[in-house]
Amino acid sequence: MERESMAYDVVIVGAGPSGLAAAIRLKQLCAENDVELGVCVIEKGSEVGAHILSGAVLETRALDELIPDWKDQGAPISTQVSEERFLFLSENGGFRFPNALLPGCLRNHGNYVISLGNLCRWLGEQAEAMGVEIYPGFAAAEVLRHEDGSVKGVATGDMGITKSGEQGPNYQQGVELHGKFTFFAEGCRGSLGGQLMEAYGLRDGVEPQTYGIGLKELWEIEPEKHRPGLVMHTAGWPLESNTYGGSFLYHLDDNQVSIGFVVGLDYPNPFLSPYEEFQRFKTHPKVRTFLEGGRRIAYGARAINEGGLQCLPKLTFPGGVLIGCEAGTLNMPKIKGTHTAMKSGMLAAEAAFEALSGGAGEGVELATYQDAFDASWVREELSAARNVRPSFKWGLLAGTLLTGIDQILFRGKAPWTLRHGHTDHDATKPAKDFQPIDYPKPDGVLTFDRLTNVSFSGTNHEEDQPAHLTLKDDTVPVAINLETYDAPEQRYCPAGVYEILRDDDGSNPRLQINAQNCVHCKTCDIKDPTQNIVWVVPEGGGGPNYPNM
Repeated sequence: MERESMAYDVVIVGAGPSGLAAAIRLKQLCAENDVELGVCVIEKGSEVGAHILSGAVLETRALDELIPDWKDQGAPISTQVSEERFLFLSENGGFRFPNALLPGCLRNHGNYVISLGNLCRWLGEQAEAMGVEIYPGFAAAEVLRHEDGSVKGVATGDMGITKSGEQGPNYQQGVELHGKFTFFAEGCRGSLGGQLMEAYGLRDGVEPQTYGIGLKELWEIEPEKHRPGLVMHTAGWPLESNTYGGSFLYHLDDNQVSIGFVVGLDYPNPFLSPYEEFQRFKTHPKVRTFLEGGRRIAYGARAINEGGLQCLPKLTFPGGVLIGCEAGTLNMPKIKGTHTAMKSGMLAAEAAFEALSGGAGEGVELATYQDAFDASWVREELSAARNVRPSFKWGLLAGTLLTGIDQILFRGKAPWTLRHGHTDHDATKPAKDFQPIDYPKPDGVLTFDRLTNVSFSGTNHEEDQPAHLTLKDDTVPVAINLETYDAPEQRYCPAGVYEILRDDDGSNPRLQINAQNCVHCKTCDIKDPTQNIVWVVPEGGGGPNYPNM
């Protein structure tokens, strides 16, 4: 059966900061030049913001450019950073690093503590008011191409397919969305973005991307412990010095605190569990003091790009572009990516508007976007940050010293560029080289088991649908992952998706995939040592439904 199709000038995949900024900028240019362009945004979450998770401290530079009067327009941005603390932790203590010695990238004066999900909801309202068509609950499952190989648009996934692969009683065929240009803004490790990078060789000649997993809880704490605008980061315990990572604790308004933990996914020990490290971190005396007497009200997890400038792919290809975290524009030393993602979307919008105004047809490569990006403050910022993340492959002490040299002495303009050198899945070492880690049992008050926390993410998938977590080879999980690495998917997944089951006598080990639990973090797609796990989009509307995250 031929699918229904809808035609637009620009189709945008993903209603995150970059996709929404691009849509708004396109409509602004239309209004300024009395031109009408059809702009469509599709979003796999049940609503705009449902899948958005970030710390988040916002640098408003891009928003100031996009909507200068955002305060008057009622943007959900009110808690300005009032105090900063950076701590190096030992198991029972630690010390505060003097603010005067912090490099500029770690200073947050003038920034705001926000919910990025709520900001995206607000941006979505602005976009719709300008005439952008936004369709939440529709997952882009397929890239469409013209006969010459250029991108034609995307198709949304069929709805109502049963686990057996048949059309169920609620079957609804996917829709084709055709665009003269298609912007891919799926976020970190986007499914279609990965296909495009391979198909068009967009990663040729650049370093492989490296990632981290960010885990976050939202807490409501006792009023006397609340410090609106306090931004606290830590490094050190509970991670070993050879594992990159750290924490954040941000005080929002209404006695709410965002607390989270990031672990670089290039860690070698297959017994390490980022989730358990996060739970253990909360027991530190300098952290638990804020949380005791409070209550956790939400949980989530998401992979983030850490590679920086060295890992940026080519951003353009015939008929389409990559924007935001799809491309990897996050500034890791700043621990921020919203402002750079938004600016990349705005630059793509300006390039597309210029091309369409000049009569560009279908399948054109938007080379002016790449040129504009390379000349922008985003690239300048990423260039200054490029050596920080790879410095830590030599450990916490060396990384801290090298970062000081790079960011304070050379101010990000050192005459060298360090390499990452490997992919995250290649970094995983055999289990025989390590000892299992004895993590403490959760107390149900300050620390929680994974499945209990997943229930605070609002995650839900239609049960009678094909699993969206697939295996290239069903024998690999036991024959290789379990045998060599002690099945690390049991530990790197923050949602309890992967389990090794055995018979009562301990025989017949097998992998069970609990796809219903998946919070769409993409960690398995990144960290699986054999790259045997393939993450594909489930039905639109499935996954987490994050409130105020």
